[in-house]
Amino acid sequence: MSAQSATPITSLTPSQKIQLSKLEKRLRRHVGQAIAQYNMIEDGDKIMVCLSGGKDSYALLAILMLLKESAPIHFDIVAVNLDQKQPGFPEHILPQYLEALGVEYKIAQEDTYSIVKDKIPEGKTTCSLCSRLRRAILYKVAAEIGATKIALGHHRDDMVETLMLNMFYGGKLKSMPAKLVSDNGEHVVIRPLAFCKEAELIQYAQLKAFPIIPCNLCGSQPNLQRQNIKKMLQDWNVNHPGRIESMFTAIRNVVPSHLCDSELFDFKGINADSGIINGGDIAFDDEPIIAAQLTNNVNVEENSIAKTSLSNSLNIIEIK
Repeated sequence: MSAQSATPITSLTPSQKIQLSKLEKRLRRHVGQAIAQYNMIEDGDKIMVCLSGGKDSYALLAILMLLKESAPIHFDIVAVNLDQKQPGFPEHILPQYLEALGVEYKIAQEDTYSIVKDKIPEGKTTCSLCSRLRRAILYKVAAEIGATKIALGHHRDDMVETLMLNMFYGGKLKSMPAKLVSDNGEHVVIRPLAFCKEAELIQYAQLKAFPIIPCNLCGSQPNLQRQNIKKMLQDWNVNHPGRIESMFTAIRNVVPSHLCDSELFDFKGINADSGIINGGDIAFDDEPIIAAQLTNNVNVEENSIAKTSLSNSLNIIEIK
């Protein structure tokens, strides 16, 4: 069964079908560009797609399956879900969905719920411990199935939110990487949705009618800091369209000489003979702003990605 036929769209109106087609092409393009820029997927890879039952991981799996059909390289996909034995978890949903999809999958079962409830006081956020336990189990599963890459469903907005969280609460200029080695040093973790907007993923999930599993089955309080950051960014974006795109572009356009981290740049070695570095010190001037970024709310992210794809294109991007 092809990825196209896995989710019937006969119930959609003609206009919704057109909307879905355009949206899917856009998401495929963004994922293909991220894969190309960061060399996320190589010939012969076995990609373990971590499937939580949320909109993002469903979209990730769907788009990767579409790319697999047209890619000039061969790679395999294995969908992996971790059943953490949360009360009320609908165990039948994912197996039924994945079997209908025709994709190889594995459901790992570990009672991390009991561990978390035993260690975390009632009413406190359990997400941190739960995440660490889940990550360790998924790394174990990746080794068991021989996965060469672990694909996570974090998108552009997640990455910007993490940047702000680390700045406000962690004192670090740090976000989610598009590709990096796992914290146990054994796996390559990739985020193919890095260029995708959350709003488009929400729309895609609705049109595709993914069988969403709620993430609050454990009864834990949400991460209030992340929720506050999300709300702040959404408010900014309403009042100043294009701000999130600009912030994401900044993550991809770092100038170490104009920050203050001496581990990244040799400030001590600078002297009068060093010459002008990255435009020099223009602290007394207003920082120039590219006019195109302010005119007609031009999407900074789209422009940046387009430029990248011209200089670093792979056939995997060109999906017909």
